[in-house]
Amino acid sequence: MPWEYTLYIPHGPRAVGICRRTLRDILTTHHLPALIEPAELLASELLGNAIRHTDGPAALKLRQSGPSFRLGAWDTDPTPPAPSTPQGESGRGLHLVRACSDDWGWFQVNPNASGGRGGKYVWCELDAAR
Repeated sequence: MPWEYTLYIPHGPRAVGICRRTLRDILTTHHLPALIEPAELLASELLGNAIRHTDGPAALKLRQSGPSFRLGAWDTDPTPPAPSTPQGESGRGLHLVRACSDDWGWFQVNPNASGGRGGKYVWCELDAAR
């Protein structure tokens, strides 16, 4: 049975941790324990970028439909995500997303189609049959 959740978060340092705990609860409830660790890592990277590179709210969206589990982060900046050269702990987010997910991408969110809030949505997918 397909399902979908969206968690809207304020711009703040606690938001990513709260999303990780909520993600863990959702995946446990839907009997997908094998996805918990990779999904937490991917959500942390996507939301960390949203918090780090914008000053507005963000959202974490989770969806399972058939064999694929998709998670994504929305933020208020329409600028395309750009992989940077990793330097220490910084700049490795999209490299990890590429390496740890089965697919990923992004699209700009049209403010006219989203109730006045534009920005971008960066998503990735995992095989739910892991």
